[in-house]
Amino acid sequence: MTFALEIITPDRVVLRQDADFIQVRGKHGELGILPGHTPFFTALASDLLLVKSAGAEQIVAVMGGFLDVAPTKVTILAPAAELAAEIDELRARTAEERARLQLDREKTAELETALARSLVRLRALDLVGRRGSRVR
Repeated sequence: MTFALEIITPDRVVLRQDADFIQVRGKHGELGILPGHTPFFTALASDLLLVKSAGAEQIVAVMGGFLDVAPTKVTILAPAAELAAEIDELRARTAEERARLQLDREKTAELETALARSLVRLRALDLVGRRGSRVR
């Protein structure tokens, strides 16, 4: 059994496919979703999303948003999300460095969010690198 999964940002549909399982971090903790899950709606933390489908795994960097679970469909609406394979490592490292330097001078919510986003992207790259060919 599978369920339809859609990850949508204001700019694009990041992922639309059938999935066997997803793991994502909600605002109140880690969530695992299987087909036929009880419907619910919750806010997401900026973190990694693991998608398992037909024996393959994908990692998606999700920058907050909302998770809507129905028995046959899961929808993630996020302000930003990227497949690990799409992340530009140099850009993510540069963003991290820039945010850290700016945070040393001034702490703002925007800078903390920018740093958190760059760290999620770098964790996605690290995880894909460690898992090697298991992740598509």
